Order: sequence, then C-alpha cells, then structure tokens
Amino acid sequence: MLKAITCIDLTTLSGDDTAGRVRRLCAKAAHPVRADILAALGVDGITTGAVCVYHEMIEPAVAALTGTGIPVAAVSTGFPAGLSPFHLRLAEIGESVKAGAQEIDIVISRRHVLTGNWQALYDEMKAFRDACGDAHVKAILATGELGSLRNVARASVVCMMAGADFIKTSTGKESVNATLPVTLTMIRAIRDYYDRTGYRVGYKPAGGISKAKDAVTYLTLIKDELGNRWLQPDLFRFGASSLLGDIERQLEHHVTGHYSAAYRHPIG
Repeated sequence: MLKAITCIDLTTLSGDDTAGRVRRLCAKAAHPVRADILAALGVDGITTGAVCVYHEMIEPAVAALTGTGIPVAAVSTGFPAGLSPFHLRLAEIGESVKAGAQEIDIVISRRHVLTGNWQALYDEMKAFRDACGDAHVKAILATGELGSLRNVARASVVCMMAGADFIKTSTGKESVNATLPVTLTMIRAIRDYYDRTGYRVGYKPAGGISKAKDAVTYLTLIKDELGNRWLQPDLFRFGASSLLGDIERQLEHHVTGHYSAAYRHPIG
C-alpha cells in the first residue's frame, strides 16, 4: 500500500478547480497518510509521485509544493480530446513548461491510430516531445477510443519511438479507461521496446482505479512483467484521486483492526 502511494499522480481535473482546492491537494500529496498511522507502521516521509492539474492551476501547485520535491504534472495539447489547432497544442505545452510544470501529459490524435497513419502519429509525438524540452512527457493514448488491442500496441510503440518518457492509458474522461488487458498489452510493448533498445519507458494507468486491491493487482502485474525497476515513481504512476483515500482506510484497518470510514481520510 505504501509503495502504491509513492506512485500516485494525485489528480484534480475538474471545471470547478480553484487555487484553494489545489493547495489542499498539494498538502495531501506532501503528507498523504495521517501521522499516527505512519508512526504505528514505523514509516516516515513518504509523498505521492506528483500532483496533476490543468494549466491554469500550475502556479498555485508549484507554489504549494516548493521544497517538497514533488513535481507538478500538467495535462496539455487540448486535453482531453486533443482536437484544438496543432500550433495551439504546441504553444500550450510551452506555456505549461514556462509556468513550472516538470511533467506534461499530452493526448495523441486518435484519428491517426484509427486510420493507420502511423507516420502522422510519430511526427505529432515527436513535435510534442521537442516542445516539452527538459520536462518529462507522458503520452495519453485514450485506449478506450482506439478500437482494438492491436491498435493500442502499435500506438504504444510509435509513441515510444518518438520519445515518450511514459505511455498512459487514458484521460479519465473516456467511457472505458484503464483495464488489465490494455495494461498487459502496453507493458509488454514497453518490455519489448526495452529489450530492443535498452531504453526504459514508464507506464501510467489512469481512470477508474479507486480501490487499494486494484492498486495491488497493477503493482503485481508490473512486477511480474517488467520487474522491480519499474516499481519506482520514475517509471510507474497511477493517475488517480480517490485511490489514496481507500489505501489510507486499509492502512488504518491494518494498524487498528477496526473498520475505517472514508470521512476519516479526506483528500482535499
């Protein structure tokens, strides 16, 4: 459970986000588990992997996380549909990097996958990678909209070839988000890419992962397919918000032996 917490991108992507909400989320990211529970477990100083927000919320997030070592991730390129003009999508990346985002979650154009235009997908991903500069780039495939696992596998490989630091399942806004079949497809593409190139690409399942037992399933799959090196936050993240609350409940139950209600562990 503690390992899962260190790999969470604690996320708020709502139209009613405010600077105050983001500051509360950042405080939770820096101190994700109640101090009494950590003391009982003999653990100190864990944080989430990152905080993920819209561009407008980067500034308060960066200010709130100063000194914590927690990076700010920003969704970009016309998230979630990715259908805004291409030059504006590139400009959005630049603005988010300038504002202090250390990680950029971009969305690919699904039509390139659905029409088999792999060169166009490569060129798009390469342009996004270049625009990110020193920031890490996570390529969101929106797997629930790609039509088949074969398309998921091919899109994964093309995005990795074009320089993606991570490949990510979903925006969280699709009707179908992270699933185990999609995860197996994507991480086997990552494994094959590593075997061929020696370059490690990270993986981020996002959307619909809200229970501690689901987190354990994903961690187990990563360990079995990719090995322990991928169980670090620089190579594996959960895109989630409510997952942390359920993990806290399970940790309190482990420590006390009593049922823990959700209201005892507010997220923000």
